[in-house]
Amino acid sequence: MNTVLFTIAAYLIGSISFAVVMSKLFGLSDPRTYGSKNPGATNVLRSGNKAAAIATLIGDGAKGWFAVWLAERLADQYGVGDLGIALVALAVFLGHLWPVFFRFVGGKGVATALGVLVGLNPWLGLATFVTWLVVAYAFRYSSLAALFAALFAPFYYGLLFGVDEKLFAVVVMSALLAFRHSKNISNLLAGKESRIGAKSTAAKPVHKKK
Repeated sequence: MNTVLFTIAAYLIGSISFAVVMSKLFGLSDPRTYGSKNPGATNVLRSGNKAAAIATLIGDGAKGWFAVWLAERLADQYGVGDLGIALVALAVFLGHLWPVFFRFVGGKGVATALGVLVGLNPWLGLATFVTWLVVAYAFRYSSLAALFAALFAPFYYGLLFGVDEKLFAVVVMSALLAFRHSKNISNLLAGKESRIGAKSTAAKPVHKKK
């Protein structure tokens, strides 16, 4: 029963879309209405507001880390084993992809997945982040970097910890990341993918009426 409650709580935490929240706080257009229409840090960056994009990145990553960290911290007290931790890791990620608070229209999960990996193990998160950073710096495509990071994350986990329930969660997250980037893969192959920092002309500040 506690495992079910932990999993539901993790999903609700993941359902907080910081791209939408931060865009409202910074007076920007809804990120679901311009650019890639993806409520994530990369698309918020297309608004030209770096502070909002950074805040989105931190928020989405922090919720993934927090859900896993809290579950692991309370696991012994409430009898939640490795399977429960794996379900929490997956649930917070699914919450970001299909958030109940935003009509199940969520982001692609890159920052949240990274937060989950850091929660599982900081070295795992660091190795995956370095992979993303190297590819992003070399090619300037966030989507391509995310795909490479997703590909290597299960490998890093298996190398560090072997095969267990948590590896299953990492594999599922990686598969879902690739699935959520299917349009980006098509754009990359067609040479139409936007590079990191490319500003969208549709991303305009919201002017409130006085």
